Amino acid sequence: MSLKSGISLAGFVKSSPLLNRFITPVANAYAHATGHRQHGLKYDDLIIEEDETVQKAIGRLSERESYDRAFRLKRAIHLSVLHRELPKDQWLKPSEDERYLTPAIEELRKEEAEREAWDSIKVEKKH
Repeated sequence: MSLKSGISLAGFVKSSPLLNRFITPVANAYAHATGHRQHGLKYDDLIIEEDETVQKAIGRLSERESYDRAFRLKRAIHLSVLHRELPKDQWLKPSEDERYLTPAIEELRKEEAEREAWDSIKVEKKH
């Protein structure tokens, strides 16, 4: 795991009903405070594109998902320039805020780790 990928405790929190019950409202409040849903953005739209792995993952998106991502980003920039939010009925619902880019990024990181493992194999000649 690189420093860029960050640390995720999501699996641990989701596996514990007690933790999940206390953390979920805090997580929802934080997501609301960030404001990305009020601008129609999904969480994965906020991932910085300057990383080569992220650029490759974006390249693997379907044509429709790529178009939708571009539309959401353009609309959010337009709203930001106008200092406005979408009407409340157009805000992205938490159920619609699904990760579409993160699985591709994780898959690419696994592929890179596997490639590094295979590239570092030492071949020894046996007599």
